[in-house]
Amino acid sequence: MVQRWLRRHSTSGPPMSVRTPLSWPFKVALGVIYVVVAAALLAGAYQLGRASVGATREPSGDAALYQDKLRKLTAERDQLATTVNAAESRLDIERSAEKQLVAQVKVLEAETARLKEDLMFFESLLPAGPAQAGVSIKRLRIDSPGPAQLRYALLLMQGGKGDQEFVGNLQLSVAVVDHGRNAMMVFPDSTPQDVEKFRLSFKHYQRLEGILALPEGLIVKSVQARILQKGQIRAQQSANL
Repeated sequence: MVQRWLRRHSTSGPPMSVRTPLSWPFKVALGVIYVVVAAALLAGAYQLGRASVGATREPSGDAALYQDKLRKLTAERDQLATTVNAAESRLDIERSAEKQLVAQVKVLEAETARLKEDLMFFESLLPAGPAQAGVSIKRLRIDSPGPAQLRYALLLMQGGKGDQEFVGNLQLSVAVVDHGRNAMMVFPDSTPQDVEKFRLSFKHYQRLEGILALPEGLIVKSVQARILQKGQIRAQQSANL
């Protein structure tokens, strides 16, 4: 009891904290420090933001550069493709023209050879002496233009005055080798169409040419041409292949 009464009436109490009021210069200095720190933090954040923005923009700048290069390369490719296509078109035109020229040259060569034959033929018509009457074979040529084909060409002439037309027909006898055996083939055959192709009708001269179709595997050795009139041989000549 005594102890309680002493504690209750004692002057000692709970500890007390004493705060000394801040002076206004100290407050000003503290505010300045706060402002400087805040400014430093804002500046750091601003620089960090610029760095991050620059880092994000740099790749986009490279992409734009690559896109520009791609556009230039695409334009160059398109230009080269146009040039190549134009060159190919010109080359095709030149090739076509070359083929036409080659064909024309072949035609002219054939015509020149034919004219030479005609010249030789007409020169042969000039009689060195009195012209002999009757029909003659001035020239006979044969060759093989392809497999199982025989080409013939001959010139016929009627001597004398030539005031009457000669009417007759041509007959070709072809000597061949068929699987090691000699054989003879006679043209035309008995068909009217084939006979008509070998019919002759002229006053002064006539030129005949054509291609005979032969069976496969035959080897042509020679050809004999006969001029027939009413079943009689008026002229004949042979040529070897």
